[in-house]
Amino acid sequence: MPQVVVFAVIVSAGMVLVLWAGLTVLNVCVAAFIEAILLVVLVWVLSFFRDPERAVPQDRNLLLAPADGKVTDIEAVEEEEFIGGKAIRIGIFLNIFDVHINRAPCSVRVEKITYRKGKYRNAMNPESGRVNESNDLYLLRTEPPGDKLIVRQISGAIARRIVCRVKAGEELAGGERFGMIKFGSRTELYVPAREGLKCLVRTGDKVRAGLTAMIRYSN
Repeated sequence: MPQVVVFAVIVSAGMVLVLWAGLTVLNVCVAAFIEAILLVVLVWVLSFFRDPERAVPQDRNLLLAPADGKVTDIEAVEEEEFIGGKAIRIGIFLNIFDVHINRAPCSVRVEKITYRKGKYRNAMNPESGRVNESNDLYLLRTEPPGDKLIVRQISGAIARRIVCRVKAGEELAGGERFGMIKFGSRTELYVPAREGLKCLVRTGDKVRAGLTAMIRYSN
């Protein structure tokens, strides 16, 4: 909320200044054009920080999207540090118009959180997950199967701040908010590759955090 207020006040002050200039020194048409641009910026700033309520699916066999955006890549990778073997990585790109709230993919306990400094490359590129500034949440499902999961928050070319409101040892319900990445970014979900697991999304799909089912476990 402090940032919402600060941004709104700055843009509103700019609009007042342009209005005054339009009545005194600027051409009226020029002032009106600038005012229109600032109004668009103000609406965008307020909409960027929106946090809609969502009816989270209660199916225990689902892993939900941890972020809004477009699925840019689905790959089989080796994840030895936490998962300890083969995993499926699903990358989600968040543009500047998407809701930027991150949510838990299922009921989990936070085992560890690791922040890493890095670059600010275009978040649409899967390589950004390895070289950009990131924040890794190492999670343990509290429902069977008790899989280890990773949600990685990644800064993009525009984003410069990762927010994470949880700590190691805390538990999250499926779809519960835990943070956000500001102004364009990437979020990745790592799931152990196992039998009885089905990926429900494809590259290019639009997903919504806490709503879209990305993975289904068989009973």
